[in-house]
Amino acid sequence: MEKLIVAHLIAVTIGFYLDRFIGDPPNWPHPVRWIGTSITKLTNLLNKGRNRTAKGAVLLILVVLPSFVIVAFLTTAAYWWHLVAGIAVESVLIAIGLAQKSLRTAALDVAKPLAAGDMMEARKKLSWIVGRDTDDLGESQITRGVVETVSENISDGVTAPLFFAFILGAPGLWLYKAVNTLDSMVGYKDDRYREFGTASARADDVLNFIPARITGFLMLILSPNEGGLTIDKRFEGWQQDAIKHPSPNSGYLEAATAWQLGVQLGGTNTYRGVISHRSEFGPNCQKLSAIHIDQTLVQLKRASSGFLALGIIIGGIVYATA
Repeated sequence: MEKLIVAHLIAVTIGFYLDRFIGDPPNWPHPVRWIGTSITKLTNLLNKGRNRTAKGAVLLILVVLPSFVIVAFLTTAAYWWHLVAGIAVESVLIAIGLAQKSLRTAALDVAKPLAAGDMMEARKKLSWIVGRDTDDLGESQITRGVVETVSENISDGVTAPLFFAFILGAPGLWLYKAVNTLDSMVGYKDDRYREFGTASARADDVLNFIPARITGFLMLILSPNEGGLTIDKRFEGWQQDAIKHPSPNSGYLEAATAWQLGVQLGGTNTYRGVISHRSEFGPNCQKLSAIHIDQTLVQLKRASSGFLALGIIIGGIVYATA
């Protein structure tokens, strides 16, 4: 048991840094795409007629259970063959389930043309990572789109998968990824998915509850205080603003970024021509500009590293008491 705990912590650490420095090779097949394909096919089959809420729960089981079982089989077989093989396989399965490098690359793809004044290119690249209309956005609005996306995905793409990797290994990470992918595809409140996506959306809310709050806390204590506000003021503002977000979890991430950078997030967006407004977050000490994208990427790096370190420390305590 003790050897497996150490091997598991090593695999999580290797997977974390493989993702940070290498990421996903371009054009390689990715499990998330396979999960997405299965969701699309099952949705076309099940999302019709009556009892759509129950059918959505069936979808959740049909997608999540195989994702967990397949990865559990692969890792168990590898560890049974040899400890080193188990570490190697689990490391790779963890690495491809994280999104540090891809998230950073997507943000910089917008930040570079934005800093160079190429608004058309910046708007185009932003449209690849957000659902809002981007055709008429200025520098501060483009920056807000990137900062909000990176902030939310620090948990969705990095720390929440890590959380479940520490608890259940690579199978736990891919259980989370399956739920998160389901939420991103069917967890909407429109007429088509309001009932059918209920189970997936609630499962995602439950799984992200703890990681989002830990991540927001780490963002506040580990990243630079760019807004110049006192720690008491930032924590008070974070707690007050976090609950304004329509998501029970995303607010803890976006509010942490807003107060740490001294900016304002939230406000008005347009989706396919329809104006949508949500509450603002943050002190609005300075106007958003391209530099804040770089500062948010610093938060991504530090909060992710802090989350890894926290998991290793807790894992070490478990090992010492096993």
